[in-house]
Amino acid sequence: MKKKHQFIAIEAFAGGGGLAVGLHNAGFDLRAAIESDPHAAMTFKANHPQVQILQQDIREISGKKLLKLASGCVDILAACPPCQGFSSLTAKYKTTDPRNELVSEVARLTKEIKPRAIMMENVPGLAKRGKRLLDELVSELENNGYKANFAILQVADYGVPQLRKRLVLLAGLGFEIGMPPATHSQHGDSDLPRWRTVRETLCQMQEPLTLPEANRQGGAQKFDWHVVRKLSPQNQARLKIVKPGKNRSDIPDALRPRCHRGDYKGFPNVYTRMQWDEPAGTITAGCTTISKGRYGHPEKDRTISLREAALLQTFPADYVFDTPHMEHACNIVGNALPCLFAEAVARQVYLALAARTNL
Repeated sequence: MKKKHQFIAIEAFAGGGGLAVGLHNAGFDLRAAIESDPHAAMTFKANHPQVQILQQDIREISGKKLLKLASGCVDILAACPPCQGFSSLTAKYKTTDPRNELVSEVARLTKEIKPRAIMMENVPGLAKRGKRLLDELVSELENNGYKANFAILQVADYGVPQLRKRLVLLAGLGFEIGMPPATHSQHGDSDLPRWRTVRETLCQMQEPLTLPEANRQGGAQKFDWHVVRKLSPQNQARLKIVKPGKNRSDIPDALRPRCHRGDYKGFPNVYTRMQWDEPAGTITAGCTTISKGRYGHPEKDRTISLREAALLQTFPADYVFDTPHMEHACNIVGNALPCLFAEAVARQVYLALAARTNL
């Protein structure tokens, strides 16, 4: 069998390595990755030891340095800039997040490196609240010879057992790269299999330990992060009432938190359960906290565990989360690009590069 050609990749805003899993599985040779957070960088290094991880502020890294690590030529620059400032979850606060401007670093590195292709992911809000920055990025890319396009894609359409829309921008140096075709559909239309579900992903999982129990026995890492937070009696009572897929309005007013009583109009999915035969809702950094979303287990009176959240993000079952801290582990999992989705998009770029390369 002919050996698959490995195009050289550089990754910016690498997090704990979800995108790196996708790039590797799509056939790319990832040479270097940039990530400023030490906990995410440690997790990246534990799972991708062959990749040079640069634990630095991206604004301090030159294209020249990255080109040296890539042996002088970069086929793809992949990036997932911080997106919290554009998220619909933060829209009501109307604040300006200084991390928003980091999108412009993609344009700077593109100009300095001249990769053959660019793959960038962000929240859909980048095309709305962040429209100025997105327009500036596309304009910069076009001025440097790239043909760019972007679209809002649903990750469940690519085999991820989760409802999560992402903005994907793809650009080729002098050529266009189309969006990847869906591999799944909501109802199994067009000869595609149905969306993957929570049941398919989690039904074989044993009962997790609570974080205090795990800590008494050597820490959560010893148990592969199949660990949950210990619920308060009040939250246990709330979860017992809510049926899978229903919203928090089923909770009697007297049992709700004081700030949620009466005509409170906030997020309807907090204190609620997932459904076995549907994809999960969006997994965020609050994925083990019942007050932060639909993170109740479909039938057990607990939240999903950190490992279960990682599986819903399509991390490999043996993926290592190299931190002893629950908050940091949740950030790594919740902020990641789902691995299967990353692979589908990266494979589309790989095919576009292969079509223009004399292999």
